[in-house]
Amino acid sequence: MSVDVEIEGVSVSYGTDTPAVHEAGLHVPAGSTIALLGPSGCGKTSLLRAIAGLERPTAGTITIGDETVSGPGTWVPPQRRHVGMVFQDGALFPHLTVAENIAFGLRAPGSPVRARERSARVADLLDLVDLAGAGDRLPETLSGGQQQRVALARSLAPWPRVLLLDEPFSALDASLRVQVRSEVGRILREIGVTTVFVTHDQDEAFVLGDEVAVMRGGRVVQVGTPDELYRTPATPWVASFVGEANFVPGLVDAAGDAPSVHEDDAVDDGDAATALGPVPLDPTAPVGDTASVTVLVRPEQVALRDGDCAEIVDVEYYGHDVRYELRLADGSTVAARTGPEPLRHRGDRVCVRFAGTPTEAWPRPH
Repeated sequence: MSVDVEIEGVSVSYGTDTPAVHEAGLHVPAGSTIALLGPSGCGKTSLLRAIAGLERPTAGTITIGDETVSGPGTWVPPQRRHVGMVFQDGALFPHLTVAENIAFGLRAPGSPVRARERSARVADLLDLVDLAGAGDRLPETLSGGQQQRVALARSLAPWPRVLLLDEPFSALDASLRVQVRSEVGRILREIGVTTVFVTHDQDEAFVLGDEVAVMRGGRVVQVGTPDELYRTPATPWVASFVGEANFVPGLVDAAGDAPSVHEDDAVDDGDAATALGPVPLDPTAPVGDTASVTVLVRPEQVALRDGDCAEIVDVEYYGHDVRYELRLADGSTVAARTGPEPLRHRGDRVCVRFAGTPTEAWPRPH
């Protein structure tokens, strides 16, 4: 049965002045999947290991279901937390068959699962991970993606309350990662187990996570759905980490009106005047009465039209879309992402304008 996971004020330290995890807070609803996303060394794996019981926090509490497993005066060892974990390399036992690997967690001392029930459970899991008929094979005869599916099946065998995955696709090549990621996503949706997984890949986090917790420097800096993180990032750093971002200088006067940059631009209340023309700002953007702002413009929000206000300096053609790098009249550059038609070329002159929904902005440093 799926359960909530509650993390409150958790810190993890390895004896240095700077903790690996600093006062992290996170709520994972029962049956949901949340991604811990961040750069290397940000503390995401340390937090995952703390949930598993492989690291002992120096502060805070961790609750799984209605049981506090870590906190002041409380410590539940990992083997009693009913948590499954999949590591980066799968960590399969090379001398055991696929079926024996999956059944390993069901053979623990005191396990109530009998041999017949064990065989049925293994067969069900092999079918779930699309490896029916492979039970007698050794791990070395499987592809990397198949090995990771076996590792997932093994972690699911004892009916864990929570599933933890530590960068489970990092050892796979790019094309296989996409395939296995889709398969794992299907499995997680099918079984409905509460899942926390670690990744530094924004695509993985957005595809698999119902919510994403972005970490930086040991802290959880923002939690939200993929759409919320992409459209309303809390800081410029989050904006650039979860997707490509243009940061464009803008002007808004203290009364909320934007001065015009171009004479032919009509700038309304709530807009910022920029080199891309008027840009509507999200009403919740934390700009206050600041006149000079930094405006977030995603590449797909930059529209190209015939004209002579910018030069295309680079073109990346992907078939389904095209990424352009453009040099504006003031010498700054912005990225634009458009459909493949019409295809423009390096050296072409175009006009660029903002074309999108209201976006975020922050006070610009002086």
